[in-house]
Amino acid sequence: MAAVHDDVAEFALLLRRLKERTDRSYAALARRLDMHASTLHRYCAGEAVPQEFAGVERFAVLCGASVEERTELHRRWVVADAARRRPRPQEGRGAPVPPGGDTGPVAVADLARPAPADVADPARPVSAAVPDLARPAPHRRPRVRFRPRHRPRPRRSPVRSVALALSLVAALNGLTASTAGHPPAPTAHPAPGAGPAPQGAGAAAPAPLTWTADDHTLGLTSCGEDYVVAQPPQNVPPPPHPEDIAAWATSQRAVHAGTTGVRITVQGRGSAAVVLQALHVRVAHRTTPDPDRGTVYSLSDGCGAGITPRFFSVDLDAYQPVARSMPGDDGAGTPVPAIGFPYRVSLQDPEVLMVSARTESCTCDWYLDLAWSSQGRTGTVRIDDHGRPFHSTSSTGLPGYRYDRVSHRPGRWVPIPAANLDATAD
Repeated sequence: MAAVHDDVAEFALLLRRLKERTDRSYAALARRLDMHASTLHRYCAGEAVPQEFAGVERFAVLCGASVEERTELHRRWVVADAARRRPRPQEGRGAPVPPGGDTGPVAVADLARPAPADVADPARPVSAAVPDLARPAPHRRPRVRFRPRHRPRPRRSPVRSVALALSLVAALNGLTASTAGHPPAPTAHPAPGAGPAPQGAGAAAPAPLTWTADDHTLGLTSCGEDYVVAQPPQNVPPPPHPEDIAAWATSQRAVHAGTTGVRITVQGRGSAAVVLQALHVRVAHRTTPDPDRGTVYSLSDGCGAGITPRFFSVDLDAYQPVARSMPGDDGAGTPVPAIGFPYRVSLQDPEVLMVSARTESCTCDWYLDLAWSSQGRTGTVRIDDHGRPFHSTSSTGLPGYRYDRVSHRPGRWVPIPAANLDATAD
């Protein structure tokens, strides 16, 4: 929690320093950035982290930031965004300890042992605490309170129990792999020549990197993406704020239409360098789109900055889709050539990969395999949508709508001509 707060606070501190250089208010800057003043204030206060760097880049340009400052701002944004998406560790939930210390199991002999005779009850009178010497104490048999109600079962042989457990685990693993429809994600394995694995480990070591993937963004050019929703326009809510796109898509059961943009943040677990070798595209399921699958709704509300580096294009309609590196720009108009693999990441130097997957003739379930190597080990990690493949469908032949806030206040879905709809999908 402290590390997450520190990373976000450093990013917000640099935003405030840039804002203090200008004489503009939050409202004036927000109008230039096409966002709400309260949203910009939350970013500068460290209460939220922008999902896209394009708006942050425009903010830095308005504040007169240098190239070095914009580079540092991008680094802090990547670290803060990765910290915000990092799963928080949950504290272990144990049984509450009653006041007065730990109470372990009570032995049967302790329950049957009578209380000492020399301890007097403070609530009783003194005379009642003195035993009657004339009357002999009756002989009482100790009572055992915890009696088994049922006949104990015969204990199984340890060898038989272990064999039964191993058989059950193997059967469950085979059932899970066959039900999922694709092989399980490969685990890390030593590279050839790296020497034998350490004895007694029991299981392969985890991959030396972490990653997060977000497929509900404003798109690679910050113009907004298109979704197919099986509802008429009067039943579809307006486009949400960028941070609420995922919730909007989930509530409407929306499917990516035409182009699916996925932003992947990769970071090492430690100071050792991890080399990213390649990015492979795997199509798990491909079908012909249903003609009655719904209507296309465009979330475009004006475009922002250009494409950031590490941009990859994927044609899902190809027989074997390939992630191809494409040129872009740095957000300020400076062209950046296509930079292919390999890349190098660590805990201090994360990397952002932008993947744009497009289809014109299929409804596809797909995911990505990221190959890596580090310190004599190699492996791959599967990148998907929280354990499920990414889901994309074609927008060809479907009616389209966009949300008009200018001609129809406060706003209304209006039809998009077919030619314009094809342009928004590019």
